[in-house]
Amino acid sequence: MAADISGKWVYEQAGRRGGNPTQVTLTLKVDGSTVTGSESRPGRDGNAMETAISEGKVDGNTVTFKITREMGGNSMTTEYKGTLDGDNLNLEITRPGRGGEPMTSKATAKRSTT
Repeated sequence: MAADISGKWVYEQAGRRGGNPTQVTLTLKVDGSTVTGSESRPGRDGNAMETAISEGKVDGNTVTFKITREMGGNSMTTEYKGTLDGDNLNLEITRPGRGGEPMTSKATAKRSTT
């Protein structure tokens, strides 16, 4: 049986070069073993940037999905793997690094009540 990860989840992503962290909101919806939804984060102009997730799946307490962004004519895909632990979603986030090598970071998203 798949865990109920439907709802809003919020985590902070470390800022570049020690800058201020960015608050990221994941809005997830589960239908069977399929996960849909979006990621929202502040853009450079202060307006929210919202990106749809793709290839979302949930299996037991584990969720996986991808987010692809277009930047300067290039696509960048970030892969997410999360494990549900109560009202925490422990995430491993893997994105392409500058030299092409993948970079993985960890974050804990908290279930939002708003």
